[in-house]
Amino acid sequence: MNAIDPYVAVRVVSFYLPIVLLAAAVLGAKPTRREIVGAALALVWNIPAILALNLAAMSLGWWTFDAEGGLLLGVPVDLWLAWAILWGPLPSIAFRRMPIVLVAAIALAFDLVLMPAAAPVVRLHDNWLTGEAAGLLLGLLPAQCLARWTAADSQLYGRASLQVAAFSGLTMWLLPVIAIQASGTAWRNPFEWPAPIPSVVIQLLAVPALLGLSAVQEFVTRGGGTPIPYDPPRRIVTTGVYAYVANPMQLSAALLLIALGAVVANVFVAAVGGMSVIYAAGIAHWDEDADLRQRFGGDWARYRGQVRRWLPRWRPWYADDSPIATLYVSEQCGICREVASWYSARGVRGLEIVPAEDHPHGGLTRITYESQDGRYRATGIDAVARALEHIHFGWAFAGFAMRLPGVAAIIQLIVDASGGEPRPVRRRPVGVRGPRMRGIAGCRAREFRFARAARMRH
Repeated sequence: MNAIDPYVAVRVVSFYLPIVLLAAAVLGAKPTRREIVGAALALVWNIPAILALNLAAMSLGWWTFDAEGGLLLGVPVDLWLAWAILWGPLPSIAFRRMPIVLVAAIALAFDLVLMPAAAPVVRLHDNWLTGEAAGLLLGLLPAQCLARWTAADSQLYGRASLQVAAFSGLTMWLLPVIAIQASGTAWRNPFEWPAPIPSVVIQLLAVPALLGLSAVQEFVTRGGGTPIPYDPPRRIVTTGVYAYVANPMQLSAALLLIALGAVVANVFVAAVGGMSVIYAAGIAHWDEDADLRQRFGGDWARYRGQVRRWLPRWRPWYADDSPIATLYVSEQCGICREVASWYSARGVRGLEIVPAEDHPHGGLTRITYESQDGRYRATGIDAVARALEHIHFGWAFAGFAMRLPGVAAIIQLIVDASGGEPRPVRRRPVGVRGPRMRGIAGCRAREFRFARAARMRH
């Protein structure tokens, strides 16, 4: 009787064991729909994360692989996907009620047994536990946080940030790698070019990336949801970048892949971007439109009638002629008055400019942006950036960049150090009229304030 080949045994067991365990966990736990979505997102996180971990392990000498066939960048695909399941959807369903620190301890205990048992395919080196710790921190823990936050519909900003990181890894790294490996073609490393070409390349790629990031930010701040179809915004989003183009995330991904193909000089990477356009226009379009029409009805139909899917408008579109937001600017601040005049001179759309001293409830800082429905408020640099989005696509693009997390904080620190920090504005006593601000803050401003006050009373 022939002995079982240990190489074959390891790869067969590593392929089937996680699938069987995951199926048993699903049947036993009977997860809710949101828990299933969370488990799927945990897998999405781990697919690029585990591949990156194994590449780092081979480079840093934590472990190596002795395998032939079914490899991606030298990593056995079956072991890679098995690991992604074991650290992603399986614990998110099987141990969903368990403290996450205990889940990490169980995963570590399993790996202490499974990693040595994967010999001879996996060859461990003396410092392999360092790689194990790195994997727990960068793979298992973020995946479980993403799964739990999605299942519980909590930590909106956190789970949206992890989604962006996960899908960026898939789109901008894994898909190009697969395209290059599958086609057997070569590519050029842009970082080997002489300076300043690499920095210019990064800046060029940042332009389409900004569209996608701003779209996700708009979904979170204005829609109360994420880009994932099963974790969508609760309200229709037609502000920010969506006032200019209906599918900024798909446009961003396609442009990034096409540009990346040009940067690495590989036509197959660019072709992936082209295929994403075909998929979005020919398949995803039908399902998305049907879902959005069902959820938002006439509001979505009116929006799509004015805003194109892929080609941005130059001027923003809003559903009604009446303002959707108000920019409150202090009359007591000379620079603030100049800011108000600057916006007025550029014919902002959907934005009313009103003295901050006349706010119905007071308690504002010198420059405050407030949505008409009262669900959104921004101050300082965020308010200035929001107002830029009401001019045209060029200024709006600058506003998108200014509002990015981290960027806005840095700009605000610089402005604060220069004496432009947000300062409270005292509300004007009832019946006292101040000087009229220039531009559109005259008669229309008073009418809008009266109408808004009436809505708030009701």
